[in-house]
Amino acid sequence: MQAPAEHDGGEGAALARRSAASTVAGLFTMRAQLHPERIAIEEIAIKEKGRDDPRTLSYGALDERTRRLATALRSQGIGRGDRVAILSENRAEFLELFFAAARIGAIVACQNWRLAGPELRHCLDLVEPSFAFVSPRHETAYTALGGNLPAPIVFGKAYEAMLAAHAPSVNIAEDVEPEDAFLILYTSGTTGLPKGAVISHRAEIARNMVMHAELPVSPGEIFGVWSPLFHMGGADYSLATLMSGGKVVVFDGFQKEALVALAGREKLGWLVLMPGMVKTFIEEFKRQGSNVKGVNMCGVMADLVPPAEIAEATRLLDAPYLNSFGSTETGNPPASAALLPVGITPESLSKTQSAYCEVRLVDPDDNDVPDGAPGELAMRGPTLFSGYWRAEETNAHDFRGGWFHMGDVFVRNPDGTLDFVDRVKYLIKTGGENVYPAEIERVMMQEPRVADVAVVRKPDDKWGEVPIAFVARHDDSLNEDALTALCRAELAGYKQPKGIRFIGFDEFPRSTSGKIQRHELEKLLD
Repeated sequence: MQAPAEHDGGEGAALARRSAASTVAGLFTMRAQLHPERIAIEEIAIKEKGRDDPRTLSYGALDERTRRLATALRSQGIGRGDRVAILSENRAEFLELFFAAARIGAIVACQNWRLAGPELRHCLDLVEPSFAFVSPRHETAYTALGGNLPAPIVFGKAYEAMLAAHAPSVNIAEDVEPEDAFLILYTSGTTGLPKGAVISHRAEIARNMVMHAELPVSPGEIFGVWSPLFHMGGADYSLATLMSGGKVVVFDGFQKEALVALAGREKLGWLVLMPGMVKTFIEEFKRQGSNVKGVNMCGVMADLVPPAEIAEATRLLDAPYLNSFGSTETGNPPASAALLPVGITPESLSKTQSAYCEVRLVDPDDNDVPDGAPGELAMRGPTLFSGYWRAEETNAHDFRGGWFHMGDVFVRNPDGTLDFVDRVKYLIKTGGENVYPAEIERVMMQEPRVADVAVVRKPDDKWGEVPIAFVARHDDSLNEDALTALCRAELAGYKQPKGIRFIGFDEFPRSTSGKIQRHELEKLLD
């Protein structure tokens, strides 16, 4: 046997490393070659004039269209490391762009159309896209941003003309590596502005493998994607499905009638039900009097769903509920290996650590805490993202010691399960969306009559949690309507405070260092 030093160098070793370098485009292309006639994408409930419904694409057709799109992008000088922005609702073209970019090493920066103009402008300026695609629905919002953004290609006639004008000649670029950036998905930051989480080919492939290895879903199954493709929940498993030979059914958002109908006619691997939408799905299911073709598992983020709704949804679907804890940055790990049984109202939501990652619980000095003591969860493993785009200081802090620190506090139980305690930075999870108090506080503090503000979370039966703002005024002429109008102009709808309470400046509970103690404010909501 060769000594390690000898094995590390030379042309043969380099070729061996290259032979292990699968990419998202490579795995998808192999599926298209093996099963060109198999249906890859089916669009239903797409709300656009002149768009056929349903519309299907076989693996062969999808492969050809992504090659044409890759050729078109290459003709515009787009290549490895260049950012291509997309602002669109869920549609087949979104997935086409994923695989076209993967072929040439470009990075897809997935824009959140729910954001207000200033937030969206920040996200685009952060990544400096060289090219952009928009849907007709969001063209006006994009062009209104002005500045030096690239003129977009609009899905529809212009997009189809671009594909028709280019041959499907581009193959997978030889210089694309598994560690290359593939997607940028945005996640709210503690400073109040979104951060761009960089997801590599390696991470997407690992997330696919972890999902299929650990949970009751199999390659080749059907996935209905209604949650936005600019989110990890929509993007990760759509990509996993298409890299594994399954079918992605694309919905234009949460459409309860169509989603219930899909469960009645197709056997689904994972039926994603977000907090705030479980009850609506249950009511529609009962209204239609539906039966299910078969569902292997349902749900996500059980902590934010009333236990009785979990019991009823699992009973109606005859499928267990995924007791997950993951993130944009980590994928389904670190703690998404447990399922809640069918028909049982859960009394405990303890998490089971995912098998394909390492987990530590640490104190503020990064020392491991003993079982039963709260600690911040730090993780490493192949599903991890590659850091935040252009945020070196944040990356150095969050990846300190070679572990990604999630900012979430857990306790490890004697049996090894993990109980969620709190969010280090007071993150608010509302209906599957992440909202940091600083996002709302930053906007409210733009009003000169605001002396101070603190946003806290309040439990909510529908959305899991909602933001409530406590405001101190310089001037009593400031009222709730004025602050509400300001927030509506600057923030996405799901970030709007669901209540504003005026208090005196001296009534804010503060620590010895002057910081507002949010947990004391939350007690006032009881």
